[in-house]
Amino acid sequence: MIEFDQVSKSFWTGTRRKVILEKASFKVELGRSLGILAANGTGKTTLINMMAGLEKPDEGTVRRSCRVSFPLGFMGGVVPRHSARENARYIARLYGLDPDYVEAFCRWLAGIGEYFDMPVGTYSQGMRSRFTFSLMLALDFDIYLIDEGMPQTTDAAFNRRAGEILRERLERTTVVIVSHQPEVLRRFVRQAAVLRDGRLHLFDSLEEARELYDYEA
Repeated sequence: MIEFDQVSKSFWTGTRRKVILEKASFKVELGRSLGILAANGTGKTTLINMMAGLEKPDEGTVRRSCRVSFPLGFMGGVVPRHSARENARYIARLYGLDPDYVEAFCRWLAGIGEYFDMPVGTYSQGMRSRFTFSLMLALDFDIYLIDEGMPQTTDAAFNRRAGEILRERLERTTVVIVSHQPEVLRRFVRQAAVLRDGRLHLFDSLEEARELYDYEA
């Protein structure tokens, strides 16, 4: 479970205080995937980063009582000067997993050949995306965090393989996905919420959430 207890988060833009959350309290329970509708600029990425523990709230507490993924496509844990092989083995150890398995899985799914043994900093954007996506799928989480849907690369075969694995994984885990497009959420969740003006409005269905989202858009 992920629990937000009286959480507040804001930024100073240089001209005003931009509120992301204002004393928000809610829970994401295992087995109840959640889609969050939020317009661009309202703090979608900040919210998902707080769920992952990558950003801290200004006030309040965020509790995680299960294994929560880093956001899909997140590069922050990857060291550019190290190869994909070195990164995969290091992160496997951090999560207490078999480095040989994680390396072999990422090498197979990413499909970047000899580049797997070269520094990640030398990769094209597409190769980096394929590696980080492969790395996330190699790890086993209870809750997967997705910011604006599945990242797509220019490699159709990779997109197909990774998409099939992710869909299979999500059948037995929980997902939290944030997006400004209701159609993106429809593929993953039934329960939904709307983030607006520092408040998270929870609904039992995507249709109910969409009524508020469309009305206030």
